[in-house]
Amino acid sequence: MYRYVARANVDRYLALLNGSELAPHSRTAITKMLISEEDKLSHDLEHLDFAERRAVEGRRRLNHVKNLRESFAFGTEERQQADKLLVNIENLQTLLEDLCHRLRDKIKSGGL
Repeated sequence: MYRYVARANVDRYLALLNGSELAPHSRTAITKMLISEEDKLSHDLEHLDFAERRAVEGRRRLNHVKNLRESFAFGTEERQQADKLLVNIENLQTLLEDLCHRLRDKIKSGGL
């Protein structure tokens, strides 16, 4: 049951963090909760597939936001908002990639 809850929490936190309307203190708090849930998942091999799928989805979103940002002219409000969103998405992608690396390292070391 805890696995289901942890995965559901990860998905929920990712959805919140993918938005651009979070205040910085809320983003920080949700990021900490995401990391905590990811740590719960890092103890079981079956979660590697889950983490890798989320990382792939994150890369797609990152590429989409990069392309979207490029459609806005430099110096416009839209470009500034897209830049902020891109930074958030890049940070989130780093967290997802880190979870995948931690799980792969555990597998290599025989820890799972």
